Amino acid sequence: METSPPSPARDRRPVRRRALAATLACAVAAAGVLIPAAGAAAAEPAPPPAPVVTRAALDPALVAGRGADVPFLEQEAEHAVTTGTVLAPSRDAYTLAAEASGRSAVQLAPGQYVEFTLPAATNAITVRYSIPDAPGGGGIESPLEVRVDGRQPRTMTLTSAYSWLYNQYPFTNDPNAGLLHPDWWITECGCVPGSGYEVSKPFRPMHFYDEQRMLLPRTYEAGSVIRLSVPKQAAATLTTIDLLDTERVGLPHVRVKAANVLAFGADPTGRKDAAPAIERAIAFAKRVGWPVYLPPGTYQVNRHIIVDDVTIEGAGSWYTTVRGREVALAEPAPDGSVHTGVGFYGKSADEGGSSNVHLSGFTIRGDVRERIDTDQVNGVGGSLSDSSIEGLYIEHTKVGLWFDGPMHGLEVRDNVIVDQIADGLNFHTGVTGSVVAGNFIRNTGDDALAMWSEGTANSGNAFDRNTVQTPTLANGIALYGGTDLTVSNNLVADPIREGSGIHVGSRFGAEPFAGTIVITDNTTVRAGTYELNWNIGLGAIWFYALDRGIDGADIRVTGDHFLDSTYTAIMLVTEWGVKDVYRIDGVHFRGIRVDGTGTNVVSARTAGSATFEDVDVRNIGHWGVNNCGAFTWDWEHGSEFSLVDLGGNDGVDTNEYHPGTPWLAPYLPNLITCNDRPPVTPPPAPSAW
Repeated sequence: METSPPSPARDRRPVRRRALAATLACAVAAAGVLIPAAGAAAAEPAPPPAPVVTRAALDPALVAGRGADVPFLEQEAEHAVTTGTVLAPSRDAYTLAAEASGRSAVQLAPGQYVEFTLPAATNAITVRYSIPDAPGGGGIESPLEVRVDGRQPRTMTLTSAYSWLYNQYPFTNDPNAGLLHPDWWITECGCVPGSGYEVSKPFRPMHFYDEQRMLLPRTYEAGSVIRLSVPKQAAATLTTIDLLDTERVGLPHVRVKAANVLAFGADPTGRKDAAPAIERAIAFAKRVGWPVYLPPGTYQVNRHIIVDDVTIEGAGSWYTTVRGREVALAEPAPDGSVHTGVGFYGKSADEGGSSNVHLSGFTIRGDVRERIDTDQVNGVGGSLSDSSIEGLYIEHTKVGLWFDGPMHGLEVRDNVIVDQIADGLNFHTGVTGSVVAGNFIRNTGDDALAMWSEGTANSGNAFDRNTVQTPTLANGIALYGGTDLTVSNNLVADPIREGSGIHVGSRFGAEPFAGTIVITDNTTVRAGTYELNWNIGLGAIWFYALDRGIDGADIRVTGDHFLDSTYTAIMLVTEWGVKDVYRIDGVHFRGIRVDGTGTNVVSARTAGSATFEDVDVRNIGHWGVNNCGAFTWDWEHGSEFSLVDLGGNDGVDTNEYHPGTPWLAPYLPNLITCNDRPPVTPPPAPSAW
């Protein structure tokens, strides 16, 4: 059968398709991409890289059983896939790397991203980040896109309004300010500069990071990929991503038989002041014996809510937020405050304090951007006895929780306290029989957890199984005087400057230490900071006698692990002006592991003594014992500080000075081995013992 040739109209489209296919094939071949032959199965997409889950930027196995049992999983940005720049690790204060968890982070320019593989089912994320300040201070806003598995992105609006402090204590938000205290000695010039002295500006920038949470529209399974990307039109020239926390949040908590604040007129949109409605709900609840319930929503509160004999429950910290503005007072309050702001406060101890208060399941979001120590702008405060605080998320207040005793029987459990201008929690004056356990504290501007026995001793308190990360000033955990105190099973990482992991100090007008002080089964990592005023490095744990000696208590440091200490692991020091007056005695170290120090195992800059038993060490930077005593250089009788060897102290000096010598050799108990500022040799990363 004869067939006619195909018409040009019918033949034109296949020719075009063939030409287009040939063109694409050439372009793809030029790009080095292989196309499977016709009929061959398409190649499977490469699986995402396995997630690297850490705790305090460490292998979780190294800190098992220590720190808070949190519902989220941490991933450090420096271990993720990125088109940005990984910051080189650094422990130098005033740098973005030093204030990052694990001392490294990722910087993204507009158009760049970092992406993480989910290690478990996730419907909520927390991003720890930093963006630049405004040229004159006060912060900027800039977007960050969050995309899961290539889906439509959602946008976080990042802010630097609550970060970036400068200058000398108590700091300023002004990057262009001159010295706040020109009559103070500063390291930068090794002098008291006096008025008119010009420093490089911005002077001592710090407190760079903030964090933001986001509930995702659905639950994504393990193996999904979250990409954080900076849009090309972003205001921030650089966006620094420190880490991503991921978790699966459950349904909101509901309390039916309760004084629901909506029934009393509270606005859950955050547009109207909800404080009067919340107070009406509290008054009703107390009359009928019910709890107060804060259902999902945002409630505006710009002052203190006074609580006594009441239970207040939220729907969970991801669902219920109580937020407020910092408000300037027309005249200073009797306590010296010049501002007020959102906070739940017990009555003052002078008024008899409050009791039977139970707060749980909501966020307190403040608006504090500067440090004014007289201001009562804390998340929770006052005097609370026989009370509990559980499951709160507290951010952007001056101090997360500050308690002024006398008071007793408080339990603070399973809270998250982040991005504070000053402390995370402070037991101040006469707090007794109270427990702080299972809390997660990150990015405080002063001691993360402190017991301060000013005027009246704290006694019978415990800090147990808490996690502390990146306090930008001072210590992870600090004890200032007190009787029968316990610090146990905590994890403390990355203190930045003028403090360290764990601190025992007779200072700030504190009462003496007495009874038994137990510091047991804690882990510090990358602790031991540079002390600006002394121009020396501090120990991962350090004892400091200033106001009086530390010699009236039985202090037992047992089972602690000091990992990757920047300078020394253990330091005992008396202030120079009282070095011939005060001593440190009665300290006993047993069952300790020291894995990596930049300088020494022990640095003694005081008169006194301590015992050492089963203190095992490795990876020592300089030498085991740096014993300066009281700096009297009595070569005939030796140092004024004695190390008592009770046996089992294993490990050797591995440096050029004493290679192969036991770190606590028989000739060392009070031999003067003083190097005032020993050289620093960064140790290798910690590993399984």
